[in-house]
Amino acid sequence: MYLLGIDIGSSSVKASILNGETGEIAGTSFYPKNEMTIVAKKSGWAEQQPELWWENLKLAILEAKSLAKISGEEIVAIGISYQMHGLVVVDKQQNVLRPSIIWCDSRATEIGSKAFNEIGNETCLSTLLNSPGNFTASKLKWVKENEPSVYEKIDKIMLPGDYIAMRMTSEIRTTASGLSEGMFWDFRKNKVSELVLNYYGFNKELIPELVDTFGIQGHVSTKIAGELGLKAGTPVSYRAGDQPNNALSLNVLNPGEIATTAGTSGVVYGVSGDVKYDPQSRVNTFAHVNHSAAENRLGVLLCINGTGILNSWLNKYVGNKAFSYEEMNRKAAEIAIGSEGLSILPFGNGAERVLGNKNIGAQISGIGLNIHTEAHLFRAAQEGIVFSFKYGMEIMEQIGIKAKVIRAGKANMFLSPVFRETLAGVSGATIELYNTDGSVGAARGAGIGSGYYASAKEAFANLKKLETVTPDTSKSAQYEEAYQTWKIQLEKYI
Repeated sequence: MYLLGIDIGSSSVKASILNGETGEIAGTSFYPKNEMTIVAKKSGWAEQQPELWWENLKLAILEAKSLAKISGEEIVAIGISYQMHGLVVVDKQQNVLRPSIIWCDSRATEIGSKAFNEIGNETCLSTLLNSPGNFTASKLKWVKENEPSVYEKIDKIMLPGDYIAMRMTSEIRTTASGLSEGMFWDFRKNKVSELVLNYYGFNKELIPELVDTFGIQGHVSTKIAGELGLKAGTPVSYRAGDQPNNALSLNVLNPGEIATTAGTSGVVYGVSGDVKYDPQSRVNTFAHVNHSAAENRLGVLLCINGTGILNSWLNKYVGNKAFSYEEMNRKAAEIAIGSEGLSILPFGNGAERVLGNKNIGAQISGIGLNIHTEAHLFRAAQEGIVFSFKYGMEIMEQIGIKAKVIRAGKANMFLSPVFRETLAGVSGATIELYNTDGSVGAARGAGIGSGYYASAKEAFANLKKLETVTPDTSKSAQYEEAYQTWKIQLEKYI
């Protein structure tokens, strides 16, 4: 039998069909083949139409099924991974009332900062484990203040994955893990946060019914089954935000284990068994996929908005699209560690939580017009992204998350030897690369949630490690010197 995993990203929607017995990917597809449009009507804004996710989801599922050469009858469960922190609002007829305000939209930053100060820093941190910040609750408050006619029509609020599950099943539900990423979860009371609802003036009825992250969350409706080529009644049995799900896809479930990604944005995600938080909320703590009232499993998340998007920008506007990413990686590898004094701060994709919600933009410094070439820029960009990880990992260490082994899928920036060797070199951690991604992780999650797998151990028995990168200790001093040079530039802006 087969398991279907869906990953709703901001660039594309991916669907993978996993052979439940062998662990092999029978078929996978993503749409659109070019990146999905993000609409920015004002500086710092970022919106997408949920219908855009749905239309691309249909195409991805149909193509994945075609490549797998299976029928919808053979798919026994569905899992959903989704871009975190987004806001989707619908009326009583389940009609979307406005475009989704997505994760990298920073319009609500000041609203969240004001809430942090007025509720009280310690109160927020001890209950939410974070500042309300620029998360989903603050985005909803922005709608309430600026679009009252829309707000009045809202029946339910959702995260992007909740919306996709609604379209599949006609049921509106959410999870504790999802609510925690939106700043709607009280970890002290283990329930929806009345503190946030009361402060922002939200009716509790706006929050959907709660279901477990792993478990039956609804069944594909007859109408949608025909639209997607699936069997009516197929269970949706797992949903999680993209970063907790990425950790799941790498079998990162227990304290001390760390996962990372480096796509459009970059993330380092460590699991903790202790309720800890950064006093400045520069890294964030959410409920992990296996968190429960009986056993703490918290994901400490470092997010860098400007990661792969910087590499993409260089490809478009410096390389004029003449170089493939593989060629950019080869050129970067020709340059020595430290890029001969050239430093790039990659923070050009909105306000960065690790910088205290400041938006300092991307910065290039130390250019020698007689020395540096596009190859130096390519390397300095990859080093700058890694150094931003290192900067955040130093904060994570202060709350007990120490990177010794980091797991990642062999994709995106991790396809670059410079990137992965720099990360190993500057962090001192061993990097393990696996043949997985968010959509495959969601498929395994569906297998766990539906009972197809008896345990997570069974679900990940055939997860394959592709490569191990160990730190080159002979170059440690060079990496550290380059990092300190980069850090001096950063401190000028913060």
